[in-house]
Amino acid sequence: MIWLAAGLAVAHEIRPAIMDATVGAATITMELVAPIEPFVAGIDLSAVLDTAESERADEHDALRALPPAEMEARLRAAWPRIAEGFKVVSDGQDVPLTLETVEVPEVGDVGVARDSRLVIRGDLPPGTAPVTVGWEARFGSLVLRQGDAETGYSGYLQGGEISLPLPRDAVAQQSLGAAFVNYVGLGFTHIVPKGLDHILFVLGLFFFSLKARPLLMQVTAFTVAHTVTLALATLGIVSLPGFVVEPLIALSIAYVAVENILFGGPEARVGVRRVAVVFGFGLLHGIGFASVLGEIGLSPAAFLSGLIGFNIGVEFGQLAVLTLAFLLVGVPFGRQDWYRARVSVPISAAIGIMGLWWAIERVLA
Repeated sequence: MIWLAAGLAVAHEIRPAIMDATVGAATITMELVAPIEPFVAGIDLSAVLDTAESERADEHDALRALPPAEMEARLRAAWPRIAEGFKVVSDGQDVPLTLETVEVPEVGDVGVARDSRLVIRGDLPPGTAPVTVGWEARFGSLVLRQGDAETGYSGYLQGGEISLPLPRDAVAQQSLGAAFVNYVGLGFTHIVPKGLDHILFVLGLFFFSLKARPLLMQVTAFTVAHTVTLALATLGIVSLPGFVVEPLIALSIAYVAVENILFGGPEARVGVRRVAVVFGFGLLHGIGFASVLGEIGLSPAAFLSGLIGFNIGVEFGQLAVLTLAFLLVGVPFGRQDWYRARVSVPISAAIGIMGLWWAIERVLA
């Protein structure tokens, strides 16, 4: 069995969709559960983080408002074009795909993506040649899982990458090293460019003080905290629903920004309270990181290496944000007398407003 997850833009972030498929001697049958409106509208999901950013946003939103029968008709009409983007190959031959079943939910909140269910079938060429699966970059990222939850394989594909050869009568095997590298990339891209809320939180730590010790203490507390809850949440030991975690993450952004304005500056010291607050917010962000792995899934055979790789990728993403902020802001302006009044405070205020706006938006969603 193969599972695919498509990175589809919704609200302010990428949300994976899921496809599972069974590969037999003669056929491959794939079941896709995903918002299909971006496919029909022709939105290039590799070029946007939110469907609202696309020039086809109006058409996309109109599709969300269509009743199930009309949406199915639009999908079937667009299927020849969409099918061209799938890359299912066996024995050097493209596998033609047939759209068999389409189940579209009733119209709900048109501001929220609705998941449709598609069943797609392809006839494989004779023989025992393995199958590779993927699709074009314009459809977004893919999470590929083969087999059941206990013994299966999973891999993360980006930018139109193609899967490992998937045997017809067994489960694909990926080395621990390859899985590690794969999840390092996933962790990095979850921060840069997809994790704008996490980016703003890290920038909130940066604009408290440019001195090395305060920044190091805050980043260390944040890193330790989100590492702990990332591991615990991924293992299923701790859990909080997204409608609780996401608004709190947004409020954490607003809070550190307000503290920057009130207590930050060149002589600011990071006390126990600030470290404790950052640590607490780090616990929340770790649960948010774990939700990504929960949607995508970790290969059971490479669970530990995948978990460590994802966390290291997150750290690389954070370091990239801090390094860029230091080079673009800290180096040219940090020693100026007006740095705090003209740079640190206004940017912190903007970060705080954005965090507060997200909190309200997520509570009302």
